[in-house]
Amino acid sequence: MRDTSGANGPAEASEFKGLLTRRWSCRAYLPDQVPDDVITEMFAMAQRTASWCNTQPWHVYLTKGEATRRLAQSLTEHARTHQQVSDLEAPAQYRGVYRERRREAGYALYTSLRIEKTDLAAREAQLLKNFEFFGAPHVAVITTDRDQGVYGAIDCGGYVANLLNAATSLGIATLPQAAIAMHSDHVRNHFRIPEDQLIVCAVSFGYPDTDDPVNGFRTTRADIGETVVVINN
Repeated sequence: MRDTSGANGPAEASEFKGLLTRRWSCRAYLPDQVPDDVITEMFAMAQRTASWCNTQPWHVYLTKGEATRRLAQSLTEHARTHQQVSDLEAPAQYRGVYRERRREAGYALYTSLRIEKTDLAAREAQLLKNFEFFGAPHVAVITTDRDQGVYGAIDCGGYVANLLNAATSLGIATLPQAAIAMHSDHVRNHFRIPEDQLIVCAVSFGYPDTDDPVNGFRTTRADIGETVVVINN
């Protein structure tokens, strides 16, 4: 009989499930900076992420204080006046269930803010908040080694997931943002990121403003029956 009384028993599984359930995407933050020791612990936990041949292809460009404000200001202005340029190929289109899930999440977001579908100005203003990191005091830009190809990007996805969960365990709210990577050229120039690194995404983080209505909604998850195919023989 399997021993479930040790470190990997039901209690730890329940704790991990609770952590995954508690994590959510924060779109309004308090101005308070996260203490350096908490940030160090958060990234140290994420560094335990598994990777292809233990290559650990991720690099992080982390801002705090005035550095976050400067990036937000320059990136917002750039996004207003320039076309998107991404290091990684963006989705070609959203079809079927992917379109439905995307629409559901967008509807929940705009409903929480009472923004009508026809209010294009309000929708544009909300979109631009992506490049202000929704007021987060910190942003971490994640890059991958160019030579590691698609598997390097996959490894970075694992790193980002662990970073989000590590932050949640420390009481820090997060938001993974692909929108930042849609202006890779500007981000690269801003941080002087070497050409041998590809910009994958950014993670904004800080303490949540729980009074803001935008933080009141949660996205749903598909049943595992929709995503897992069991093969018995």
